Amino acid sequence: MSALTLAPRALYEEVAELLRQRIFSRELEPGSWIDELKLAEEYGISRTPLREALKVLATEGLVTMKVRRGAYVTEVSDKDLADVYHLLSLLESDAAAVTAERATDAQMVDLEAIHAELESAARPGHVDRDLFFGINERFHMKLLALADNRWRDQMVADLRKVMKLNRQNSLLKSGRIEESLAEHRALMAALKARDPKAAAQQMRLHFANGLEAAG
Repeated sequence: MSALTLAPRALYEEVAELLRQRIFSRELEPGSWIDELKLAEEYGISRTPLREALKVLATEGLVTMKVRRGAYVTEVSDKDLADVYHLLSLLESDAAAVTAERATDAQMVDLEAIHAELESAARPGHVDRDLFFGINERFHMKLLALADNRWRDQMVADLRKVMKLNRQNSLLKSGRIEESLAEHRALMAALKARDPKAAAQQMRLHFANGLEAAG
């Protein structure tokens, strides 16, 4: 019996990832019209896979399709942002409680190692913001992975994509990185103490402060 040959990644998925990164980097700004013809020419593809890619991004909330007007990068309203942070707070505080209860000592060490990287990226006078963003997200996704609920993971991943549309106004706010790091320290302490109630409370506080800074 011959070995199963896996199909290569679909072209539209590759295009979706390229556009996703351009949106997150603000090369394609919120509210801007997406020139399908120009992008198709730039990528050397037909408009069919491009439109399929845009449908994927629309499902994720990153792109808004307007009748007879085309696709636009989604603009996140204050209510949108508040709703996203509210749901993330509920989902991730629950994950923090589960992790505090169930994570093995070895898994907790792995999570603490990521936190140590976060501390290093936020040294006074030497803050690497892009690095901090990346490690911060890795910490949150690791905590979710330890809580082991794939349905929650998928919901959080989609919500975090929308949250990134406003990222420039959250962690970039003066003093927010230092505050965020202090919140992570308190969260890590609760997790290591195996205190699910405190861990959930610290995660809720983390998102409440994050939303305030994003406003």
